[in-house]
Order: sequence, then structure tokens, then C-alpha cells
Amino acid sequence: MPHLLLSIVLLLTTPVWADGPRTLEWPQLIPAGAPVIAPQMAPLHDLSQLSDALAAEAAPAARQQAPDAPVVKALDGQQVRLPGYIVPLEVSEEGRTTEFLLVPYYGACIHVPPPPSNQIVHIVSEMGVRVEDLYQPYWIEGRMQVKNTSSELADAGYQMEAEKIYAYELE
Repeated sequence: MPHLLLSIVLLLTTPVWADGPRTLEWPQLIPAGAPVIAPQMAPLHDLSQLSDALAAEAAPAARQQAPDAPVVKALDGQQVRLPGYIVPLEVSEEGRTTEFLLVPYYGACIHVPPPPSNQIVHIVSEMGVRVEDLYQPYWIEGRMQVKNTSSELADAGYQMEAEKIYAYELE
């Protein structure tokens, strides 16, 4: 009886938000002890460097750094949200990106070496997102799958069906 009472009290006092998605940061997609491979191009946060990044897009496509990088298997099936930049793979007739790679920094996979596969999430979205500015970061929410996928741009170590897509803003 005391266990039943304790269980009821715990159920009633558990916050409603506890079922929300787990916020991930990109380093959490790399298993403990696995090598961290630095990006070949520094993340672009200073928009005064935008012309340099755009000039790099005219160069030939680069080879991916670690297409078989180890992944965190414990993330499989977890409801998560992850910020990142969209690299379009599929665009609908309405001009919405319905399949894309989510990457940790602007310019990844676009004529600069794609990051390791454990730093790329292949996203499929029925609703899609209109990507007006590729340098705009987004939050993507959905159920993470630890599943390798390949595209013409890069191999991804994770996959997700997007349930929510919205512009990234500092909280």
C-alpha cells in the first residue's frame, strides 16, 4: 500500500513538461572516448565573412571527413530537439525543403568537407520548411533514430522525422 501511494504521489507531482523533447548539443552526438574531428571550416557566426563562405561554394565538392564515425546508440528512439543549419536535399513543388541534412555549422556539405557522419542528421519533413536564407539556424524536433543514411552530399549517422521546425533564437 505505501508503494502504491508513493507511485500515485510521484505521478501527480511529475511536471507536465517532463515529456518534452530533450535538448541536445552537437557534442552529445559523439560517443564518450570517440575522437572529435574538428571542422575543416570554422563555424560562421560573423556575417562579415559571408563572402568568403560563398566564394568557397564555387569550389569543387569536398570529401567527407569520417563517413563512418561512431554514434551514440542510446539516442535511438529519444524525443529530441537539436539546433543546426539546413542543407537541402529535396524541395517540393511549393518551394519547401522536405528532405535535408541538419549540420552544426553554416557551409557544411556545400563545397567544404562535410563533418563526420555523427555530426549530420538526415531529416525528412512532411510539412517542409521554406529556406530563404541558408545561414539561418533552425531548431528541429522529433524522434531520433540511430540509422546511417547516404546522400549525394554526405553520409549521416542519425535520422529524424521532423515534427517541428522553427527558427533558432537564443533562449
